[in-house]
Amino acid sequence: MGRHRKKIVYIIRSFMLMLLLQPAEAAAQDDQSWEDVLREVMTVEDGESAEWEETLQLLTAMEQQPMDLNAATREELETLPFLTAQQLDELAEYLYRYGPMKSMNELRMVASLDYQRIRLLNHFCRVGIAQQPEFPKWKDVLRYGRQELTAYARVPLYERKGDQNGYLGYPLKHWVQYNFNYGDYVKAGFIGTQDSGEPFFLKGNGEGYDFYTFYLHIRRLGRVESAVVGKYRLSAGMGLVLNNSFGLGKLATLQNLGRSTNTIRAHSSRSQSDYFQGAAMSYRLSKQLTATAFVSYRPMDATLNKQGDAQTLVTDGYHRTPTEMAKKNNTHAAAFGGRVGSRLGRFRLGATAVYTHLDRRLSPDTKTLYRRYYAQGNDFLNFSVDYGYASRRLSLNGETAMNRQGAVATINSMSLLLADGLSLMVLQRYYSYRYTSLYAHSFSEGSRVQNESGVYAGLTWQPNPVWQVQAYTDWAYFPWARYQVSQSSYANDHLAQVTCKPGRWQLQARYRLHCRERDRKDKQALYFRQEQRARLSIGYTTDWGLGLTTQADGSLVGGESTNERGWAAGQQLSYSHRWLKVNAAFSYFDTDSYDSRLYTYERGLLYTFNFPMLYGQGIRYMLTARAQLGSNLMLAAKVGVTDYFDRSVTGSGLQQVNGSSLADVDMQLRWKF
Repeated sequence: MGRHRKKIVYIIRSFMLMLLLQPAEAAAQDDQSWEDVLREVMTVEDGESAEWEETLQLLTAMEQQPMDLNAATREELETLPFLTAQQLDELAEYLYRYGPMKSMNELRMVASLDYQRIRLLNHFCRVGIAQQPEFPKWKDVLRYGRQELTAYARVPLYERKGDQNGYLGYPLKHWVQYNFNYGDYVKAGFIGTQDSGEPFFLKGNGEGYDFYTFYLHIRRLGRVESAVVGKYRLSAGMGLVLNNSFGLGKLATLQNLGRSTNTIRAHSSRSQSDYFQGAAMSYRLSKQLTATAFVSYRPMDATLNKQGDAQTLVTDGYHRTPTEMAKKNNTHAAAFGGRVGSRLGRFRLGATAVYTHLDRRLSPDTKTLYRRYYAQGNDFLNFSVDYGYASRRLSLNGETAMNRQGAVATINSMSLLLADGLSLMVLQRYYSYRYTSLYAHSFSEGSRVQNESGVYAGLTWQPNPVWQVQAYTDWAYFPWARYQVSQSSYANDHLAQVTCKPGRWQLQARYRLHCRERDRKDKQALYFRQEQRARLSIGYTTDWGLGLTTQADGSLVGGESTNERGWAAGQQLSYSHRWLKVNAAFSYFDTDSYDSRLYTYERGLLYTFNFPMLYGQGIRYMLTARAQLGSNLMLAAKVGVTDYFDRSVTGSGLQQVNGSSLADVDMQLRWKF
């Protein structure tokens, strides 16, 4: 009877695939890039976030080396940041129940996957033939592995004050990156990167590049699910103890519905912070039980006080001046820890512990009120328990953590699929002002997993592939002082966004109100600082590769006694034909001040992040071109220019430019062999 049932299921499945073939192919061939889809959920703070830059670099790497769905484990599927817990479970269950997919069209058979997620999966995943169950022989890995070499340079067409006298190096920014991979079994890489103004093979950088990263990542070696040697990143639970992987904002949280992740990932980007250096391994003890362990020893930059203690840990990675060079690698951190996780049906339970020792005492300036409870000392210990449940309609996730001093942090979320296309998420967090963790990154109104409690509620409604409505409201309370706030305070944040995609058209409207309490000038009371931001965009894609998008942004920021306004309007163009891709953009902006600044997202070259900040009065325009010369060689270039109408000098300090125009030329070459 079971055999006949499987045959019937197979026949029905094949018939449904034939019916869905044409719509699915249309989705797969959608000219809208994953960057455009991701841009729909980016907010103004994302332009200032190093975590977003890291996220985009990782997604670019995933696009270059797509995941094979037929060979992916549940843990590997978790590395896709835009899938909800329900979608992960249903996709994993579908692959387990029906075996290898025969094409990406089959994603339409997974009920919870919406049109947007299917488009994203087509960029980052593939359907390969069933791979061998055993780890390949190393001679085959070395013989048949795919290699890629990428080189990049940015040439500024202007001179800064520091280029004349102050910076140790030349103005050119450049990096080189090498990647090797054999299927989903072996990945290796090397990156050397140099920022503008940093010395190369001299004056403190005798080894050439200012920063190097390297890694060897192995998967599915017997019971070893994942192992990394070199530089790597980890995430566990919902990030209260350990998360230096992806960083997503509040609107993007609606895309993954607050799910937890437990992954080991090679550090394959140019970021010089939030990584470990050493080794990490995830080992399958049984079908339901997995253990992860890691050890790390790495240098860090720090600003030292008169006693020789580390007053602050510096994460920007700049070493352009003697002062910045003196901070380079002057502190070291030794860390080790692990996680044990169990999955029993729809239930999940895990425990994480991390210990860190700094060879210099961390001694922040606690005389400043808002720094009173910042992390301090040589030794740090954090541990947590994370838990979850996921079904077709309901997903529960949470994590509760404690530091060495007994301070507690907890975050809990509930996602509910009210109907097909209608989902609700509620997220609660409480972070004691005494809780500290060196590696915590989680959902918050502020920038730290500390001194905050709040409730977030978000709604996504997609009645059909054409319309989508997203909205959230977030209320937060800060019991201790914060930067520019000398007492306990409140904040609230509200956003609504409507997207319509009829045929080749795309329309989007967004409004956001963000209110935070700040000190009045006399420091005797607080006032609510209001930020209102709005966006309206309309785009059209032709059937011969041309895409046009018109976008308008506005801002109104209410200060203690004045209002600051800003607006920008621009046009974006994209064209793709066979071996050539061209993108162009133009924006006019006019803002009263830095507070009413605006951001515009630009498509850049591979592994680069472009989110120019616009304030004052002027225009911003850029042009990129990418040529695929055969199957192995790719050449790309970009010219970006900002012309200001309200100033004759731009920047300040060593970054000052005696002129009103800033222009950069980016060049890139990629060779696959």
